[in-house]
Amino acid sequence: MDMQIETRLSDQIARYLDLATSEAKLTAANMANIDTPGYRALGMDFGTEMQRALKDIEGGSTAQPVRVKEVDGLIARPDGNDVSMDRESLNLAEAQLKFKAGATLLRGEYQRIMDAIHADSK
Repeated sequence: MDMQIETRLSDQIARYLDLATSEAKLTAANMANIDTPGYRALGMDFGTEMQRALKDIEGGSTAQPVRVKEVDGLIARPDGNDVSMDRESLNLAEAQLKFKAGATLLRGEYQRIMDAIHADSK
């Protein structure tokens, strides 16, 4: 028998981790297309997506796909490509930090649950 223990907080953190992963994937796709003529950098609004995810969790609905859009305000090169390796490197570092923070929070939440389960045995 496989037993899964989930809390509202662990669901929220899991969605946070999913969004951090989506952000890293978008950044990687942008980096991979840095030499593709006409390519426009794609991004997401992390805060807005997290708010949507929290509403989904509260309402009991499943996670919706992340809304991806072209990033406004970037300077395009003569070939039409607007990807900046400096910008993408910074975005990737930020996504990695978000993921590490989320993983640490999730580990702490699971430890809290395990401590509660084992509290009676002490």
